[in-house]
Amino acid sequence: MSSYSDKKIYDVFLSFRGEDARSSLTSHLYDALRRAGITVFRDNDLQRGESIYTILRSIEESRIAIIILSKNYAYSRWCLEELDKIMECNRTNGQIVLPVFFDVDPSEVRHQTGEFGKAFQNLFSKINENSEFLLQFNSEVLFSYPREDIKQSEEKLVKWREALRQAASLAGFVILNSRNESEAIKDIVENVEKLLDKTILFIATNPVGVESRVNDIIQLLDRDIQKSHDVLLLGMWGMGGVGKTTIAKAIYNKFGCKFEGRSFLANIREVWEENAGQAKLQEQLLSDICKEMTTKVPSVEYGKMTLKDRLCHKRVLIILDDVNTLEQLNALCGSHKWFGSGSRIIITTRDMNLLRGSRVDQLYPMKGMDESESIELFSWHAFKQASPTKDFAEISRNVVEYSGGLPLALEVLGSYLFDREVTEWKSVIDKLKRIPNDQVHKKLKISYDSLSDDTVKEIFLDIACFFIGMDRNDVMLILNGCGLFAEIGLSILVERCLVIVDYNNILRMHHLLRDMGREIVREKSPEELEERCRLWFPEDVLHILSEQTGTKAIKGLTLKLPRANAKCFSSEAFKKMTKLRLLQLAGVKLDGDFKYLSRNLRWLSWNGFPLRYIPANFYREKLVSIELVNSNVKLVWKKAQMMENLKILNLSHSHCLTHTPDFSYMPNLEKLVLKDCPMLSEVSPSIGDLSEILLIDFEDCVSLRSLPRSIYKLTSLKTLILSGCLKIDKLDGGLEDMESLTTLIANNTAITRVPFSVVRSKSIGYISLCGYEGFASDVFPSIIWSWMSPTNKLTSPFHAFSAMSSLVSLNVPSSSSHELSSFSNELPRLQILSVECSSELQLSQNAAIILDALHATNYKELEPTATTSQQVSNMTSRLIQCCNQVQVPGSKQSFQSILIQMGMNCQVTDILKEKILQVWWLFAP
Repeated sequence: MSSYSDKKIYDVFLSFRGEDARSSLTSHLYDALRRAGITVFRDNDLQRGESIYTILRSIEESRIAIIILSKNYAYSRWCLEELDKIMECNRTNGQIVLPVFFDVDPSEVRHQTGEFGKAFQNLFSKINENSEFLLQFNSEVLFSYPREDIKQSEEKLVKWREALRQAASLAGFVILNSRNESEAIKDIVENVEKLLDKTILFIATNPVGVESRVNDIIQLLDRDIQKSHDVLLLGMWGMGGVGKTTIAKAIYNKFGCKFEGRSFLANIREVWEENAGQAKLQEQLLSDICKEMTTKVPSVEYGKMTLKDRLCHKRVLIILDDVNTLEQLNALCGSHKWFGSGSRIIITTRDMNLLRGSRVDQLYPMKGMDESESIELFSWHAFKQASPTKDFAEISRNVVEYSGGLPLALEVLGSYLFDREVTEWKSVIDKLKRIPNDQVHKKLKISYDSLSDDTVKEIFLDIACFFIGMDRNDVMLILNGCGLFAEIGLSILVERCLVIVDYNNILRMHHLLRDMGREIVREKSPEELEERCRLWFPEDVLHILSEQTGTKAIKGLTLKLPRANAKCFSSEAFKKMTKLRLLQLAGVKLDGDFKYLSRNLRWLSWNGFPLRYIPANFYREKLVSIELVNSNVKLVWKKAQMMENLKILNLSHSHCLTHTPDFSYMPNLEKLVLKDCPMLSEVSPSIGDLSEILLIDFEDCVSLRSLPRSIYKLTSLKTLILSGCLKIDKLDGGLEDMESLTTLIANNTAITRVPFSVVRSKSIGYISLCGYEGFASDVFPSIIWSWMSPTNKLTSPFHAFSAMSSLVSLNVPSSSSHELSSFSNELPRLQILSVECSSELQLSQNAAIILDALHATNYKELEPTATTSQQVSNMTSRLIQCCNQVQVPGSKQSFQSILIQMGMNCQVTDILKEKILQVWWLFAP
């Protein structure tokens, strides 16, 4: 075990040749380091009578060694002993070494040439010449070296030469004359400060609620943060602005000094996207922990290996701030094994998915401030004290409620309301209902303004005004239909924390960001409603429709009224809205010709659509999504139009709908949702023409009796939902041809037995049918086992032979084994056969039947045998051998398993049958 001390008493150890540097550089550097608050050891502090071993121990107890290599440094045996010890600590324990070349060239030190080399040679000669070499310091004899022979001297020479070569190869500072001495000292001190990392991160002027959350997290960090030897990863999860970074900084400041190394990687989400940002983060981590200023990371994979090698023996505290992808975690924190015993890694993120499973050991969900904390933080900014003044107590609660416990909003609004009258406060609150606080708006708008792509800005505004709470995939289809390149646009918005996609794939946005986006729309035309590009405020929309003042500036409009307060408008109100592409209505009726609706509509969402069908003169060729939930439609339309752009058709809860439309007019449909359409009794055979369809949902269509056979031609379909279709009693064998079908949900139907075609499907990954629910790999073996159950009548699978190209498995109970001969010519088509025998005679008979059946598939005759125990044994042995070889000619199927059981209710054979099924499921063709 190394003697390198874990206890560091000194920040810096100064090694120097006193006659060369004590009076000038050394004293100036020593004073500068001390002024910077750095603890320094130099041999001036050595007491009379102390030996070199005191010096060597002090080297071990120092975090950094500064070696001042002057012309006569190598003439001092004392200095060379110090140097040898310093380089040993550097090699074995990673002690940081900073060489300072004082009036010498680094190459002279590395190769021991020039004046430096002469001094080194003079020392060696002196050691050999004298019987005893006394090392003196200030004319005081401190210790003596005994006489050494020539061999020992040569060994010392080699050792010191190597130490000098290693030291001169390190990055350091060159001072060739006194003119640059002061500047060099400044550089050295700054470098040492950075290496020691005594930085304190700014938290907040008024850190309300910080201490309690820090204490909560410290408990999760394994009780005693100083003594625990386990490596522990902790995830802090919460929305933006909730204070994750603030709490992480407080933990860093409070406990970072207790670790061998620490690093705070801030804004990882943003830095990661910068040019070479990934390597930059890995380099910063190496620099912070290992104090290596020159390490370059050429690739992420190289960085991973370097981090693992350099950190695995160090006890570190690392904060990974604002992580948003698994790729980032893998590059910066691959596993527990990357870090030394007792290390703590804290990850802050908005994405809970990154912290699921075993990726972290502890999870700390960040919550917004409670009412008490919110009032205190708000009060520090609004009143410069911990609580509101008496006259403002009630109104302060209103502002706190608006802020939703978000520290960012509390600080900004508090500062804005500071030193204002009650009447002003009331006016501000009324204004906030429609227009956000200007300072909050401007601070949040910085993120919006940083978006360099106008299409990304359009996407943000569309989401803020219309799409919050909607499925991400649906919104992307609509936005792509508008020509806005939704995939990259949404990705950028998520990266910039302007939009959140939750783990249910729903778009979310903090209401302050939502208000910021809506204010951007409003401020472009604060006085003229009709000139705003988007309308969402009910009073504004009611005015536009009532007065028919809409213009081509309007791109999107939403008006959702309660059914009890439904209103009717003239369709001519939309006549001038020629650029309208997004329309969302609820509780609204339109009188007049539908030709006035924009021909540029991409999204029509009309809850409670009042008509029996969509009028023929409504232009719908550019529509991407039609959502007529709770409509009165009986037929979708009487006259079809080609709608090549239509991706989504949702007619859920349309209780009058009796027939689906002709799907051949919507060839690119991807999502068909007809939930709870109780009168729907017929699905058009043209559904088989939907070559791009991904989801079909007929849930609770209680009058639907069957599906058209053409539906089984849908090779793109991924999800089929039939739950609640009480009259559907079967699924066609063509189900296995639906090569993309991954999810089948058909609970509460008339289907009583899982069809064979379901198990034969190569694609199904999740199933919920006939009481079986889960992933296919977990559920299918149980389904197959149910087919093999002795309680099932033997005749059922036999009768199925004619309809099936192959049968997966068959269990023949003892009472029915005599019927084997009746279907012996079908046996080779089985994948698994389990036969139960109650006697040796029955075993012999059944074995003979099976062997005959296999022989009939082009195998040579087996030698005739009698029915003795020995002959049965031989037959069984032949049977096993045959089972390993036989394959049906012209077929890819082979006999996988034959199990013949003697007796009834044998636990061993039950287990064996189960194992056979599992193996078959893994390797089934």
